[in-house]
Amino acid sequence: MKKHPKITFFSVLPPFRGGIAQFSEELRKSLLKKTEVESFTFQKQYPDFLFPGQSQFDEEEKTVRFERIVSTFRPWTYFRGLKRLKKSNGTIFLTNYWMSFFGPMMGFWARFLPRKTVKLAVVHNLVPHEKRFFDKPFNRYFINRYDGFIVLSEAVKSDVLSIRPDAKTLVVKHPSYQQYGQRTEQSSAREKIGIEPTKHTLLFFGLIRDYKGLDLLLKAFSELDNNYQLVVAGEIYGDRTVYDELISQSKNQQIYFHDRFIPSDEVSVYFSAADLCILPYKSATQSGIKAICDAFQLPVLVSKVGGLAEEVKDGENGFVLKELTPNQLRIQIQEIFSSNSLLTVCKTAMNQPDLSENEWDNFAQLLLDFSNTITESKP
Repeated sequence: MKKHPKITFFSVLPPFRGGIAQFSEELRKSLLKKTEVESFTFQKQYPDFLFPGQSQFDEEEKTVRFERIVSTFRPWTYFRGLKRLKKSNGTIFLTNYWMSFFGPMMGFWARFLPRKTVKLAVVHNLVPHEKRFFDKPFNRYFINRYDGFIVLSEAVKSDVLSIRPDAKTLVVKHPSYQQYGQRTEQSSAREKIGIEPTKHTLLFFGLIRDYKGLDLLLKAFSELDNNYQLVVAGEIYGDRTVYDELISQSKNQQIYFHDRFIPSDEVSVYFSAADLCILPYKSATQSGIKAICDAFQLPVLVSKVGGLAEEVKDGENGFVLKELTPNQLRIQIQEIFSSNSLLTVCKTAMNQPDLSENEWDNFAQLLLDFSNTITESKP
């Protein structure tokens, strides 16, 4: 197998938790199969008073495996980080980008790394869900410092090109997550999380923020009859009051709210217990939750925002919400369970060829091929 040039990789990595850390770790492992990778991560991503959750770290991850070189909110550490990245001497510098807050730091590094180094970024999100005054200038500074961008949806590609029309971009589908194990028997999974064994089970999973639309789902669920139950599993980032009020007012009280970070060894239980995962996002680019659904062959109902629905063919491999309102959400949930469409989507998922083991390796290979084309075009 052809060996590619060395990669210096900076991203959020374990022991940090969250979707980008999981993505980064899976990508890192696949890149290591093909070339040398030296990986670095944060000392801290955010100051504690700005972090809306309970912890930035996965308590299960006891071993620090990656050198921690920078604190984003301490600019003087950027110089130390740059020195360490230069010492790594990678032919390719690769990073993940998902928040404009990181733009100055990542742009600074790309500006002062050697000219010959190919600077690549996997851009998960460019237009933030919660806007800040510095978003546009920070994003512009970042985009203008990199040689190429791997994006996970056409929507993000458009965002990149709106800032820099000549930017080199590569669109690659978000690979499915296989690290959470296999789907287990549904009745057993439901028993483990303490829900009814025979009811239509809806799942809302992941970190809970306003833009993810849990409030819309709770309003819709209130109008569903007692044949339905809702499982909400994930840590709230922000104020819980609005959700508690909606739950207390709900006509259907079969809501199981697990307000906590769900550790990796419990993820399969939730996805095995559900009949349908719902992503009623008010804004989105793509979703790591959908990538988990793909791995567990769990049908998903998504809103038509950003790139969230790009890979979903309504009624074939998933469902797309026609209108982002509680009433339309209720109507479509009822239609899905009263027709054969749920069974059709499940059969489609089960009949798909098993490409899961190769998805991350394919992603890594496409990234490396993309970097080669940039290397060849550099003056």
